[in-house]
Amino acid sequence: MLFLVSFHAFSQDEKAELITDRPDATEAPNTVPKGALQIETGAFYTSFEENSIKEETFVYNTTLLRYGLLENLELRLGWNFEEARTTVNGNVAPNVLSGLSPLLAGVKVNITEEKGLMPTIGLIGHLFLPFSAANDYKPENTAIDFRFAFDHTLSKKSSIAYNLGAQWEADTLGAAYIYTVAYGYSITDSYGFYLELYGDLPENSSANHFWDTGVTYLILPNLQLDATIGTSITKGQDLLVSAGLSYRIFK
Repeated sequence: MLFLVSFHAFSQDEKAELITDRPDATEAPNTVPKGALQIETGAFYTSFEENSIKEETFVYNTTLLRYGLLENLELRLGWNFEEARTTVNGNVAPNVLSGLSPLLAGVKVNITEEKGLMPTIGLIGHLFLPFSAANDYKPENTAIDFRFAFDHTLSKKSSIAYNLGAQWEADTLGAAYIYTVAYGYSITDSYGFYLELYGDLPENSSANHFWDTGVTYLILPNLQLDATIGTSITKGQDLLVSAGLSYRIFK
């Protein structure tokens, strides 16, 4: 699962507003401007330990490319390079998994802008293509997901965003229903803060719930840095640490 965010970088110049899909799990309903290419990349680390067995995942590259094809339509491509290792009683097991995960290919449509009580609404869909993955991460089938993304402005400095959708993993029967909700606050014109709750409810297993929090720093109108820390509420994740950047290029 890519860790993606919807956070508004508030600015006096609305034309310079940079809205990204990282670093949290909540996707923004907004598309990138027509003709613009937005590069969102970073790295994250997760760990979970139980009965002296520690599972660690290192994702060195979480690049997502977003291109504004039309005023309300963007194309999306994403690819992760990751490594998973298991440590038993302090000793690293030899079966370390490493390589590219399946390529994410999708679209986002901005359905409507915010008006009164009506939030900004977007629809996002992805395919995860097995042939593009390294052997260690190559599934037998194509995975898909979709979600509706919503965003409400609470004040000049704050907003709340949430997603509702479902995903079908490549080698798992049944759907997993996904939800996210994130509160974002603009501390200054450059610094932002967010707090998020998210998770999934698989049809054939128990639910997974997580939380995270992070900060963003807008260096330039088209360049933003971010950092995140989080963990799970249910069993499954002891620690999540993430950092990255987002950059927008116009024609």
